[in-house]
Amino acid sequence: MERILALLTVFVAVVFLAGCGPTARQGQLERFIEFHVAKVEPLTKEANLAYWDASTTGKAEDYGRLSELQLEISRLYSDPQDFAFIRDIKESGRIKNARLARQLDKLYYAYLPNQVEPDLLKEIVGLDGKIQEKYNSFRGTMDGKKVTMSDIYIILTTEKDCRKRELAWKASKQVGNVIFADLIKLVKLRNEAARKVGFDNYHTLTIVTGQQNVKELDRIFDELCELTTEPFARMKNELDIILADSYDIATGDLMPWHYHDPFFQRTPLVYDQDLDLYYKDKDIKELAEKYYAGVALPVDDILAKSDLYDREGKYPHAFSHDIDRRGDVRILCNLQNTERWMETILHELGHAIYSKYHDRNEPWLLREPAHSFTTEAIAMFFGRLSRNAAWMQEMLDLSKKERMEIEEVSKKYLRFQQVLFARWALVMYNFEKQLYADPDQDLNNLWWQLVEKYQFVKRPPGPVDAGWASKLHFTTAPCYYHNYMMGELLASQLHHHIIHEVFKLESGRDVSYVGEKVLGDYLREKVLGPGALYHWNDMIERATGEPLTPRYFVEQFVK
Repeated sequence: MERILALLTVFVAVVFLAGCGPTARQGQLERFIEFHVAKVEPLTKEANLAYWDASTTGKAEDYGRLSELQLEISRLYSDPQDFAFIRDIKESGRIKNARLARQLDKLYYAYLPNQVEPDLLKEIVGLDGKIQEKYNSFRGTMDGKKVTMSDIYIILTTEKDCRKRELAWKASKQVGNVIFADLIKLVKLRNEAARKVGFDNYHTLTIVTGQQNVKELDRIFDELCELTTEPFARMKNELDIILADSYDIATGDLMPWHYHDPFFQRTPLVYDQDLDLYYKDKDIKELAEKYYAGVALPVDDILAKSDLYDREGKYPHAFSHDIDRRGDVRILCNLQNTERWMETILHELGHAIYSKYHDRNEPWLLREPAHSFTTEAIAMFFGRLSRNAAWMQEMLDLSKKERMEIEEVSKKYLRFQQVLFARWALVMYNFEKQLYADPDQDLNNLWWQLVEKYQFVKRPPGPVDAGWASKLHFTTAPCYYHNYMMGELLASQLHHHIIHEVFKLESGRDVSYVGEKVLGDYLREKVLGPGALYHWNDMIERATGEPLTPRYFVEQFVK
């Protein structure tokens, strides 16, 4: 009770002094932040631990605890008096201290979407948790037998029997139909909340509170569509011939289950060399640990706390998790010794080092990435190495002859992967935008219209179902997917800058990034350390000499 009274006393003092000058305003904000962090930091840590427990066990009680904590945090950020104070200070323009102004921005955009009735917030959080619990504990079936996502990936990448492939692909989508009704209800609740704070729908709210611009994103994605349509069509035609020949069918008979990935977001490993062959007898966890240590970004402490292998009830994919913004960082994976999982562990550890190496002298509110897409950029920068021939040679002890055998193929895989991902991101961005604009439309047909338009993949015969909802991002990371593409753009911009300005090389040819401690030094100083101290575009300009541009992604993979 004493702590609550103290907080109320401070808040009353803050309101009373609202008419004071810039110096007083700064002091008010500093005191508000101090007491805000005292409340939210322990709650956030507790919620992060609950999410970890729920994801690793699949237990209903863990998901229940998570929902309770998420609701408690949402209620904290829904306080109308707190928000009025933050809004008034922000609109006054009197905070001139850059570090304090950044914390004010973080608070404003955290409070804004939560300015809705407590009952609506409770319903949103509860339904979100219910869907996650259903998703994470669900296992699809083939011929009446349960299969894991790891089983499905193996079938889709190795099986020649088209019937088995079709059954595996359909098993990967079954959870979509299970959660569809709840997901649509959640979309409508999110829209209702967005309208209450002045936005047309939740998609727009998320973009704005992420300090991005809908029109600018539309422009970037329209440009990517135009630049990638022709090269993607050419690459996919070549791929289709290879795939059809491998299944002894005509190219016109290719269906979604022939593309090695449930959503065709990764390139099938079907060219002259199967890159999985180079990883199958390796321990990819040890490879990742050795690599990051070599660039002066050790991850042994991260891996020691991580959950890396498949089991019943566990979340079936992968993520990185910053528990406390004080160094307790973990990753969750379901590892197998394949190129896919080599890429994944490098990627997730890229997220993890962004969290681990924040400057802990910075305020708690700024100990996170400049933007969600900037941590994606670091993850993608490192994830790309799994298909880099120079990196593979050094990390896998390949001979010069072996490297030469895979070099052109690995470049083809990497280029195709990036162009393919741009097309996949177009599907996700445009679908989600339309999902929130009109959740009552025929979403199942809309999904396949976009898949056919951007990925050139035929819809399966017969009525289409809600298999699209098996993409968990619609629940756990709504209106987020465009940030993966923005991350790819920044990863290429960082690569260009590091090659030319840090390494002082003419080109990136033969660069493996193995053992380059200067790489870790640069990233810690320019990207990881500052955290959210700067607006994302200011950070990018400080790190690379110019604001974010798609030019280097296009130069690297499209031209």
